[in-house]
Amino acid sequence: MRHHPFVSLSDLLGAYQRRDPAARSKLEIFLLYPGVHAVLYHRLAHWLYRHRAFFLARFVSQWNRFWTGIEIHPGATIGRRLVIDHGMGIVIGETAEVGDDCLLYQGVTLGGTGKDQGKRHPTLGNGVLVGSGAKVLGPFTVGDNARIAAGAVVLTAVPAGATAVGVPARVVRMDGVPVRYADAVDQIHVEDPICRELEGLRERLAQLEEIMEHQTHTKERTA
Repeated sequence: MRHHPFVSLSDLLGAYQRRDPAARSKLEIFLLYPGVHAVLYHRLAHWLYRHRAFFLARFVSQWNRFWTGIEIHPGATIGRRLVIDHGMGIVIGETAEVGDDCLLYQGVTLGGTGKDQGKRHPTLGNGVLVGSGAKVLGPFTVGDNARIAAGAVVLTAVPAGATAVGVPARVVRMDGVPVRYADAVDQIHVEDPICRELEGLRERLAQLEEIMEHQTHTKERTA
């Protein structure tokens, strides 16, 4: 189903209003937000790319990079209502695919590993949130409503509704509870299972130290 360009633009600006508490009006977002400009330039570059005007497509893409600090290859497929928050340093590769209602923060890379042919870049499902500085590298899928924590390096597929944390990223399922992570806009408060295990070990060590100290005092009193 094709959407009228003005309807699609209104939906995009509305997505920014919902997710950015600093956004005051659609006019301000349209005129001043580089993420909006990057998406609009990419629409043109992608249209040229699909019509095999590769030089012009790349020219628009490079102008987009110069103007916004966001590099989206003309061949990348971008869904509706993509919100790019701040956006400086974002790189999206040629065969990357981004679904509807996704949210990307600054410094995100949707790239390849340099070892693949053909499909080289990741596919993001709908409603995916990717935190600042995260790197998603390879031709795999990040499922709908998944969340990738800030600074994570994701090298394998992420299931729908899951969270990827760390370097390399580890996946934690969210008990099947549907959560619209992109709307929640929380890339910081992500529980790391390794940290949870280490905390448990620290507590156990403290208990053992208390037991040993008690036994030592008992022996001293009976000596």
